[in-house]
Amino acid sequence: MQPFTEKVVEIIKNIPEGKVMTYGQIARVAGSPRAARQVVRALHSMSRKYNLPWHRVVNSKGQIALQDDDYHEQLFSLESEGVEIGIEGKIDLAKYQYHPSESDGEGHFFQ
Repeated sequence: MQPFTEKVVEIIKNIPEGKVMTYGQIARVAGSPRAARQVVRALHSMSRKYNLPWHRVVNSKGQIALQDDDYHEQLFSLESEGVEIGIEGKIDLAKYQYHPSESDGEGHFFQ
């Protein structure tokens, strides 16, 4: 696994229950601000293998970017963690966005 991908996986693993991060935010924290699409690919291909809380990742507008059954699964998963989904499927990022602020040097992020 590439170093950027390892960081992405570690960041996603550490999003706390009831919080969300955006694809672009994860890319920035992982050290590559323009790599939001790579975050999407990593999340898609590695969620099951690494048991990632994929449902805690949303787009920059605070919306679920998935369609059909995946949309509903993500919606229900977030709601079960106490995340309120507002009008037009928007999540209040000011309230629910997780901001990892420090690293322990091993790639583990915490507030």
